Amino acid sequence: MELLRSNLNRVRIPDPTHRVYKHECCITFDSPKSEGGLFVDMNSFLAFGKDCVEWNYEKTGNPVYLHIKQKKKPDPEDRPLKKPTLLAIGVDGGFDNNEVEYEEEYCIVILPDYANIPYPSVDLPEKVRLAVDAVVRAEGAERKEQVASWTADKKLISEHALTLQQINSGVIIPPSGWKCAKCDKTENLWLNLTDGMILCGRKNWDGSGGNNHAVEHYKETGYPLAVKLGTITSDLEGADVFCYPEDDSVLDPLLAQHLAFFGIDFSSLQKTEMTTAERELDQNTNFDWNRIQESGQEVEPLFGPGYTGLLNLGNSCYLASTMQIIFSTRFFCSRYFFDQNLKSAFNAAPADPTVDLNMQLTKLAHGLLSGKYSVPVQEKDGNADSAANSTKQEGIPPRMFKAVIASSHPEFSTMRQQDALEFFLHFIDQVERLNASNPQLDPSRCFKFGIEERLQCPSGKVAYNSRQDYILSLNIPLDRAINRKVDDFHKLKTARGVEEKELSPDEIVRPRVRLEDCLQNFSSEEEVHEFYSTALKAKTTALKTAGLTSFPDYLVLHMRKFVMEAGWVPKKLDVYIEVPDTLDISFMRSRGLQPGEELLPEDVGDHEVEVPKILPNEDIVSQLVAMGFNYLHCQKAAINTSNAGVEEAMNWLLSHMDDPDIDAPLSQGSQRDEVFIDQSKIDTLVTFGFTEVLARKALKATGGDIEKATDWIFSNNSTGASDMDATSSTTSVDASLPDGGGKYRLIGLVSHIGTSTHCGHYVAHIYKDGRWVIYNDAKVGASKDPPKDMGYLYFYERIVS
Repeated sequence: MELLRSNLNRVRIPDPTHRVYKHECCITFDSPKSEGGLFVDMNSFLAFGKDCVEWNYEKTGNPVYLHIKQKKKPDPEDRPLKKPTLLAIGVDGGFDNNEVEYEEEYCIVILPDYANIPYPSVDLPEKVRLAVDAVVRAEGAERKEQVASWTADKKLISEHALTLQQINSGVIIPPSGWKCAKCDKTENLWLNLTDGMILCGRKNWDGSGGNNHAVEHYKETGYPLAVKLGTITSDLEGADVFCYPEDDSVLDPLLAQHLAFFGIDFSSLQKTEMTTAERELDQNTNFDWNRIQESGQEVEPLFGPGYTGLLNLGNSCYLASTMQIIFSTRFFCSRYFFDQNLKSAFNAAPADPTVDLNMQLTKLAHGLLSGKYSVPVQEKDGNADSAANSTKQEGIPPRMFKAVIASSHPEFSTMRQQDALEFFLHFIDQVERLNASNPQLDPSRCFKFGIEERLQCPSGKVAYNSRQDYILSLNIPLDRAINRKVDDFHKLKTARGVEEKELSPDEIVRPRVRLEDCLQNFSSEEEVHEFYSTALKAKTTALKTAGLTSFPDYLVLHMRKFVMEAGWVPKKLDVYIEVPDTLDISFMRSRGLQPGEELLPEDVGDHEVEVPKILPNEDIVSQLVAMGFNYLHCQKAAINTSNAGVEEAMNWLLSHMDDPDIDAPLSQGSQRDEVFIDQSKIDTLVTFGFTEVLARKALKATGGDIEKATDWIFSNNSTGASDMDATSSTTSVDASLPDGGGKYRLIGLVSHIGTSTHCGHYVAHIYKDGRWVIYNDAKVGASKDPPKDMGYLYFYERIVS
């Protein structure tokens, strides 16, 4: 106790602004459940496992720690199920996921001799008691963001509920035996509260759910409210009421009388279906995904170094699948595991290692590759034999890594699903920045290569465009499908007059395209219209070919499965890719300017892209003038916001009042300086697989026209990872880029199920130790039938002979 009193100046009392870590070590994945428990520094409020708490003492000199140890509680047989009131996990009112419960033990530990004092104790100094109480009560910083992201917004009372007019058509709804009025669906049924029609709900991405009859009924009638049958109980607040005009789940304070209108006695009904919110949470945390993880096959669980699963934080499968493959490459393994230990990374980190990317990458690497956390999970009975025979592992939660890598990208910091390709490119960009001072240590270089495009105009002269990239994005030429039965299948559909969704899985024939044809398509000659030739001083049609100036150590191929169909609606191609285990891309080598070729002359003007002239919308201009703005200024505001609306024009005007050319006539003002781009158009292009930066650039270059923007992107053949350097000079290959032979072997793939990159699920398959392994979040096992033909991203390693 005297030792503790002598160190009171090193103890702080946390206030609500402090981030208190008490669930996970900031250097390893140890937790209070680990053998040595967790030590919370009572000065910095960082947590450390038993193996590294002394490192923190050596670095900071902080001697006082709160030691937290968790032990399993016996599992009572009559444990009551908690009724959820919030879409949340691990908070009061949240869902009970029936996990093993633990009880916590605390004591004060003073380093370096590990002197300990029990807690609670009446002899503790007041300051220490207050500090420890505050730490124990505080919500851990590790969970704050996750819980906040999972807690849904409180439902609002629908304005339509208060004014709902019900139609008395004599309909009486029975207490059970419901069926859709337009099909044979008996689940996911919605009762329209205006006319009493029972109709099925929306079709899910995987084909489950309903046939959209309820929403189609709303479009036909405008009847706004529906309640999900099977969710109505005596607790009416738990019923799932949906408002179609508001496109959201809502509260209906008059639900009791709205139900009574159709003869429904809610007091006697039992809950038989999940609400929309419950289903969302269930899909994001407990969904089995049997449709894509080799369902029906016994997958042998694997444990040990390199076979550690990543716990799904909600919708983090895009991160998990990508990082599993990245840490299967020798460059990332060497940089963050073999060549850098945890202690050196911690010593090099700032005061808060949880915000240091180098530290968190090293932590993740050691978590995945050491094998320390890849052990069978112990069953509830605590029997050691049950752990030895377990087929599951807990997996490690990549919370701190996700927080760091997402800090510079607002989308990745949410719990929403993201595109694995976008995450890969963002991750590589952050690693490159991290190692900018010492590029030779940068492991991301193993993915980097050069791309060169050659354009030849009718004059015979040529121009070369060059850029560097980390992924090779490939269009899928469906016209080269190798299974000719596809044509017969489409004829069958036409003859029967049915949609594909109405056919059984056995009847559907999907096109199969060879990966070699996708690569050939990338390099093949194509026409570029509206190309401005500096030799001809006019726009013409040029011929473009593309090739690689260097071959990377690891070749990442992105399959462009997301395209636009009629009406510019995003669609995912339902196609199989015939992928070989070995690949030779030597034919794709670009050679640069050849003897006898003459370069197009330089031209300072920008003729390649012209923004169409936009005339100001007089309605917008007149409304702004009525507010007291100058007429000329209002015209410019309308033009520079592409006539998007009064509000957008006014915002532009208020931010450009001091522009030096604001009073210049329209003929002299530039429409190119500021082009307003509708965010919804950017989002639409992003769903096609393009990055936001490229989408914005393309829309600016085409005056905000989404169709022309898409054509512009494909004409420039850019994926957005880096911009093209459009010059008419020869390509200078960066000597720092890795290069070698063009023969590769397949080492991994990331596959995706869903209608969009922003929904569904990602799974990784990796070739390791002579066999294929499936990494499905925390589940790791030997793969019997890896879905090579269903990949979204393919990872190839160069074969070194």
